Amino acid sequence: MMKIEKRHIIEVLLGVVIGALCTLSVVRYRESRHMLRTRYDSWRKLNLVLDLVDRHYVDTIDRSGLTDAAVVAALGKLDPHSVYLPPVQLSESEEELAGNFEGIGIQFNVPNDTAIVLEVIPGGPSEKVGLLPGDRLLKVDDKVIAGVNFPQDSMVRRMKGPSGTKVTLTVGRSGEEIPFEITRGKIPVHSLDASFMLSDSVGYMRLSKFSRTTFQECHEAAQKLEDKGMKHLIFDIRDNSGGYLDQALLLANDYLYRGDTIVYLEGRHRPKEVYKADGRGTLQKLGLTVLISEASASASEIFAGAVQDNDRGTVIGRRSFGKGLVQEPFFFNDKSGVRLTVARYYTPSGRCIQKPYEIYGNDLLTRYTDGEIFSADSVRLDKSDVHHTRSGRVVYGGGGIMPDIFVPMDTTRASRFYIECNRKATQMRFAAAICDRHGARLRDIDSFPEMDKFLSSMNLKVEFPHFAKQRDGISCTEAEWDESAPYLVPQLHALISRYSKLSEDAFYKYYLPVDNTVAAALAALGAN
Repeated sequence: MMKIEKRHIIEVLLGVVIGALCTLSVVRYRESRHMLRTRYDSWRKLNLVLDLVDRHYVDTIDRSGLTDAAVVAALGKLDPHSVYLPPVQLSESEEELAGNFEGIGIQFNVPNDTAIVLEVIPGGPSEKVGLLPGDRLLKVDDKVIAGVNFPQDSMVRRMKGPSGTKVTLTVGRSGEEIPFEITRGKIPVHSLDASFMLSDSVGYMRLSKFSRTTFQECHEAAQKLEDKGMKHLIFDIRDNSGGYLDQALLLANDYLYRGDTIVYLEGRHRPKEVYKADGRGTLQKLGLTVLISEASASASEIFAGAVQDNDRGTVIGRRSFGKGLVQEPFFFNDKSGVRLTVARYYTPSGRCIQKPYEIYGNDLLTRYTDGEIFSADSVRLDKSDVHHTRSGRVVYGGGGIMPDIFVPMDTTRASRFYIECNRKATQMRFAAAICDRHGARLRDIDSFPEMDKFLSSMNLKVEFPHFAKQRDGISCTEAEWDESAPYLVPQLHALISRYSKLSEDAFYKYYLPVDNTVAAALAALGAN
């Protein structure tokens, strides 16, 4: 009896153990269905998560949108310049720097709720059919774009298109509506906004970006100015956000002597690369002044840093943006791409001028509120990061190029009348109204003496305040006009002359006399 009971007990215990083992096995099996092997140092987790969502998520998903969001979020953990570009955005960004695009070949502005042609690009499709500066854009094909708050970027998209395709543009001119059928074509995009002589021996060039054609444009323009007697160049790269590295190298090479270091690059997966001038530049003897601002970045800083560290010229303005990172493009077969930071660049003296990532969001506002924009004494330099130019002058790293001569932002023109007119773009609308009235004469002007004569015939002291009162309800006393006129009149001259054949050259030519940074550059030349 005893043996039977013991045997029964053992059988029961075995059953419990076996049952427990089976239950544990089932639990572990259930757990194992959801346990995917991965590690935090492996990229596999991202793929696994996307696959899980694809196979198990409750609703239908947008695979491309989810993938793009994951890529954007991942790159967002890096630096501010490593970015993902969807197909449309990538195409637009590449087109902007490539030096040409497909479209109709006009530049326009929208001072009211109607776009007005500022420039018809020579040789482009619009010039061939007869579009003129001052024309008002009313319709693109059958779509009304005037007076309906039509977005400006949407206007551009409707007018652009593949070469050989047609678009009908209806414009308003002298009270008439005139339709033009335009066959789109390749349009050259210039990075050099203006080039002309400021005096018998001083030339001026303004560069807006470093595109594929920048070196060629600047080199040819400088040669033309030399033919006119230029001995010294004021090269304006204020607000130039950069572009192609190779164009900055070619441009610097034109001015530097053989063996001068232009810049060097180095990254975790990029061995040090040093770029030096080859001595074949044709502008090595030309006097040089470079103008920079807080919005001058990247390739602009490479050029300014090379000029400063080699003591090749004088850098004037305000501390530059502080972008010392190099991006390399990587493309996918769906026409999207990634711009990934692969290295830092260093000026010839060894400065890395990249500012800290954490201050990107409000750096420019901080410079304004801390007074840096208005006083060199308020500029926060990293005095621990000391470097020296070729002649031994001290320069600092830690964020941007500090100019040799600091020029504060000019706030003296901030009269009530001037500020209110700027807020409502009254000056631009006035210039468009003058073009409506005198368009035929304006469009024939192709020399500065002719333009001077036209502008001097206008009584702006009477005409502009009357226009401001009638159109925008902005009144002006005689005292307020006298206070505003030294800055307002050159601005009006610049905007009006833009509608002539002189185009952007005229705009800068007439506006520069009230530009305090250019004034400082000319004063420095006079002092030497």
